[in-house]
Amino acid sequence: MKNEVYDVLIRPVVTEKGTFQAEARNAYAFEVSPQANKAQIRLAVEKVYGVKVLSVRTANRKGKPRRIGRFQGTTRHWKKAVVVLHPDHHIDLF
Repeated sequence: MKNEVYDVLIRPVVTEKGTFQAEARNAYAFEVSPQANKAQIRLAVEKVYGVKVLSVRTANRKGKPRRIGRFQGTTRHWKKAVVVLHPDHHIDLF
């Protein structure tokens, strides 16, 4: 079970917008497995960080086009989850 929890969460997404959301709305962004659903993401965040999750929003992000010389390709597609925590809880990512 422990490995399954860590397979769902890949990494926290630390950006300027994410930092503002953490302070203003108590919401944190994570890169998650593309196969993970909202219930699995909620369970993984609660187990790993020991917090109470109020809601989870997900979005599938398309890869950006990139060029290397004359060859064109894209970065990989990924899934983003924004997790809103209970007001009494917070995550120290920095």
